[in-house]
Amino acid sequence: MEKQHLEKINKFMADCLPGHMEMEVTAVEDDLLKGKMPVNHKTRQPYGLLHGGASVAFAETLGSLGSALTIDEENKFPVGIEINATHVKKVSEGFVFGEAKLIQKSRKLHVWDIRITNEKQELVCIARHTVLIIEKK
Repeated sequence: MEKQHLEKINKFMADCLPGHMEMEVTAVEDDLLKGKMPVNHKTRQPYGLLHGGASVAFAETLGSLGSALTIDEENKFPVGIEINATHVKKVSEGFVFGEAKLIQKSRKLHVWDIRITNEKQELVCIARHTVLIIEKK
């Protein structure tokens, strides 16, 4: 993926939740999106650990953005309709890395498998995200 395209994607997210949480898309391939997010005062819960909601927001961002990149955005837009996540390892500092893989795609529905890992590539969270593709009127 061209560096300019990644910069455009990250700029698109800059002034909303993903930007405020410092999420960054690092790679886009066919049916695959990768990103990273810091574990800091913006993403930790009061006990100093990565907030589960931050992991879910990261997963949903990767899945929804991945869907946006696979559709005709002139005539359609993606809307997340369901997400579930299992948090399996705590993280208190550094970065987490997300990898979203499109596992099912139809005209109106996309299902993503998102795995979030720590800097040692240990699984932190696994999520499944369902995205509805809506026709613009």
